[in-house]
Amino acid sequence: MIKMILFRKFRVLILMVFLVACTMHIMIDLLPKLEKRAAGADSGDGGCQCAHHPAGEAQGWGKQRARSAAAEAGWPNNKHTLRILQDFSNEPSSNLTSHSLEKITAAAAAAAAAAADRAESFRRMRPSAGKADDHKPLIGDASGGRTVPVHGVSRLSALFEHPLYKVDLPPLTDDDTLFNVNTDIRFYPRAAGNQGWHNAEGNEEEDEFSPTGEVTAESYPNWLRFHIGINRYELYSRHSPVLDALLKDLVTQRVTSVAMKSGGTQLKLIMTFQNYGQALFKPMKQTREQETPPDFFYFSDFERHNAEIAAFHLDRILDFRRVPPVAGRLVNMTREIRDVTRDKKLWRTFFISPANNVCFYGECSYYCSTEHALCGKPDQIEGSLAAFLPDLNLAKRKTWRNPWRRSYHKRKKAEWEVDPDYCDEVKQTPPYDRGTRLLDIMDMTIFDFLMGNMDRHHYETFEKFGNDTFIIHLDNGRGFGKHSHDELSILVPLSQCCRVRKSTYLRLQLLAKEDYQLSSLMEESLLRDRLSPVLIQRHLQAMDRRLRLVLQVLAGCIEKEGYVNVVEEDLVGDTTTHRSPGHR
Repeated sequence: MIKMILFRKFRVLILMVFLVACTMHIMIDLLPKLEKRAAGADSGDGGCQCAHHPAGEAQGWGKQRARSAAAEAGWPNNKHTLRILQDFSNEPSSNLTSHSLEKITAAAAAAAAAAADRAESFRRMRPSAGKADDHKPLIGDASGGRTVPVHGVSRLSALFEHPLYKVDLPPLTDDDTLFNVNTDIRFYPRAAGNQGWHNAEGNEEEDEFSPTGEVTAESYPNWLRFHIGINRYELYSRHSPVLDALLKDLVTQRVTSVAMKSGGTQLKLIMTFQNYGQALFKPMKQTREQETPPDFFYFSDFERHNAEIAAFHLDRILDFRRVPPVAGRLVNMTREIRDVTRDKKLWRTFFISPANNVCFYGECSYYCSTEHALCGKPDQIEGSLAAFLPDLNLAKRKTWRNPWRRSYHKRKKAEWEVDPDYCDEVKQTPPYDRGTRLLDIMDMTIFDFLMGNMDRHHYETFEKFGNDTFIIHLDNGRGFGKHSHDELSILVPLSQCCRVRKSTYLRLQLLAKEDYQLSSLMEESLLRDRLSPVLIQRHLQAMDRRLRLVLQVLAGCIEKEGYVNVVEEDLVGDTTTHRSPGHR
């Protein structure tokens, strides 16, 4: 009898503990919302632009979490309406522009001043009346004044006026464009429930509507206009106004959501903006002066944010236009990552360092631990933002294994490293036995060698265009790691195959001339980025040195096999560039 009474009491006790736990859980969920409402009523202004004090925020960590739990004013209920239009990935299976509200803190200003001191060699290219970092001109701002004159004009402007940079593309048909604007993409901003999608201020009077009530393509957000402009031959046109606007959006659009990108060896974040655009954020892990340690294997090297930025500018100068737009941005880790993320795994890794800086490390295969945490100053961190490509559901991409892929092993070597005739086998294997895919590989090889990028294991193409299209140059974060070393093994595909496009060969020769020096062009172009100087002088000088090595390899090929057997004509006629006959 006593046992029965004790057992019943025990069951009642368990039930009461369960009820108390449920009550506490409900209170914990409701308390942040009530605190946020009360805080908003007390302050009268939820958009305080004052500098943050991380130590003080650490005491109210639960209050800050409420911002990610509660719905934001500008976040519509059907927030997934447009996310289907975007993706940026190295793996085909991985899917997951209003101005920033903060002012630059005193610590961030000091960091910028330190960067300016390190870049003494760049000062000769800056105007005498300096401007604040927030007002640096973007890549499309020709009036920024940060240029090297050549006969009264900038080197970059002179380069883009050269006949080699004015070669017209073949006429585009519906089969040559990634999207048919009239049928493939419909965009209804009013149905999305957010009236601020079009521009930073949300001014509806600037929206343009067709007689049917639909928004015209010209008034689409810039990320969508970028997607619409992709075709068989390029990601964007040489003088596209959308490119400049998109780069500005990457720097100025308010971040509304952040999540970790699945896959990959190092931490990358997916940032969503107020206009539904998305970008891949790679935070700063190394200073610009640091080189990759000599004992590091290429597959365990850091991914550098400034390498992603510089790769976009280099790709544009080479006239490939195969790297999605990338811009540097100074991000507030508190307001633009921690407070807006809905990713609990990411949020839980935030902490305050002994130096009173905000830090986090996320989850990934390499360098995601307290020892390798990413720390702000006190909560500002540099990073690169790469615009997403269209979602795989709308524009499928095919992933190809690079024929010259490295072994990614500490002791084993790949076949191409031990077989000098490896290219002969590749030339007989589809899709390298016809079309221009092999020439695209040579372009990518030159691009990687100039950066010192050894990490090119796969590449992607748009499935719609079949094999007659360009290679997308994604994931360039492991470039610009060593300015004191030229990795000649990256050039093996070029030395084995001895093939190159005539347009590429002539542009390389042009960039080796003093009037169009590659390092000067890169220096001028990178000064337009908000995080300039992006590369130190030694990396810029290394590109000139590597360019000469590329031309030496090609000169040896021409001497051995003859000019007509090495240089593929692609400048005669409109269609030869991407529809040439099979390889010799």
